Amino acid sequence: MDRIERLFEEYQRQRDNLSDMQRRMSEISASATSPRREVTVTVGQNGVLTDIQFANGAYRRMTPADLTAVVLATFNEAKEAAFEEATRILAPMLPDGVDAAAMVRGKEGVDAYMPKEPRMATSVREILGIRETQE
Repeated sequence: MDRIERLFEEYQRQRDNLSDMQRRMSEISASATSPRREVTVTVGQNGVLTDIQFANGAYRRMTPADLTAVVLATFNEAKEAAFEEATRILAPMLPDGVDAAAMVRGKEGVDAYMPKEPRMATSVREILGIRETQE
């Protein structure tokens, strides 16, 4: 019984660590500057625009279409940098077969890989005093 309890505690610890890692990933941000320095864009880990700066007056000489293209390209560069950084940090923490890039991009969450409670036989649940939950 002690071994089962230790295994369950380890499972909970790993799940809590993964949740904490996911929180830290959400704090990552990245910036990119356009090649001619017209604009700098900063995004959060999840790709949400958090800041945009026009560093010089070069953007004033651009057509609306050109300015839009530069802003969008710079935004995409910043977003990819944030996703790549988060993926590099997260990947070593995950078990084999888990797609860190999908998790970072919000396509998969902790529950997709580690449900709140591990699958276990009813007899083991009874020993541990855990009621079966409905998902």
